[in-house]
Amino acid sequence: MQIEKKPFGNTPEGTPVQLYTLKNEHGMTASITNYGGIVTSLLVPDKHGKAADVVLGFDSLEGYLSAAYLKNMPYFGALIGRYGNRIAKGKFTLNGQEYNLATNNGPNHLHGGLIGFDKVVWTATELPDQNALALTYTSPDGEEGYPGTLQVIVTYSLTPQNELVIDYRATTDKATPVNLTQHSYFNLTGGQEDVLNHELVINADQYTAVDANLIPVGELPEVAGTPLDFREPHLIGERIKQMEGGGYDHNYVLRNADGTLKLAATAYEKNSGRFMEVFTTEPGVQFYSGNFLKGEITGQNGQPIQNHAGFCLEAQHYPDSPNQPAFPSTILQPGQEYRQQTVYKFSTKG
Repeated sequence: MQIEKKPFGNTPEGTPVQLYTLKNEHGMTASITNYGGIVTSLLVPDKHGKAADVVLGFDSLEGYLSAAYLKNMPYFGALIGRYGNRIAKGKFTLNGQEYNLATNNGPNHLHGGLIGFDKVVWTATELPDQNALALTYTSPDGEEGYPGTLQVIVTYSLTPQNELVIDYRATTDKATPVNLTQHSYFNLTGGQEDVLNHELVINADQYTAVDANLIPVGELPEVAGTPLDFREPHLIGERIKQMEGGGYDHNYVLRNADGTLKLAATAYEKNSGRFMEVFTTEPGVQFYSGNFLKGEITGQNGQPIQNHAGFCLEAQHYPDSPNQPAFPSTILQPGQEYRQQTVYKFSTKG
């Protein structure tokens, strides 16, 4: 398949940024920029064959650099690293040495810091034979406070089965925490309404309990009997008013996670018939219901992006793992390769 490439804008430093578009024979289109590895658009057909954009994003780099966007920092569609989610107080100790990271979320470190992987220009390599785009970035030793030079490659592929496949690889020359993820906000209505009527399933019996600053307290409570229970289908909005903080922003402990690709979650929107399956090799998924979208950011249609305009299912390791020895380790050692895969698969029902 041919990969389209066009200019997307320039960074404040004057670096040119490109937009790459992958298409398949079934009417699905993925547009990705090498600024932050952002998926800017994902056109997916509905049950009538009509395609619409099912992710939140902008049609030029300007949207991602606007004052309103940077103030709210929703990370629309971005690659997240070195560490997705939060690290308590921006500190961790590794091999007897304490490391201090940028604190950009109250007292905590979030999504890689002030200039995480979502705000750097990646080197793009087109792979037309695979209908894929490979993005590479070298994070130098000490960037945002992290030890080690980290070499990262993330490959986006669009398959004939209407799958957006994300393959992550990384190596380091010093032990360092690594927890990469992808931060797309989905709306299977194509932006026609909010996501509260989406039907969600998450294959998890437990979640990581957190304190008021969204830092894990080390306990893994059962979801049973709580509004966090999505083991059977529930509408996102069905019990959302029972949640503190205006909605969901929780890491789910995926069932039987063993590093192989497994179904983590599904989402279904009955009017369009769009059905999304999320497969991952990761042990957790962060379900976020767009609670902090306040209408301050203007979308592609010129309309404000309101509360619950999209939801995220971010495949990941658990938050604050470098400070939680009982959690699955996120420490990458020299000589090892970090590898994970997440797949967003689209079809229709009804």
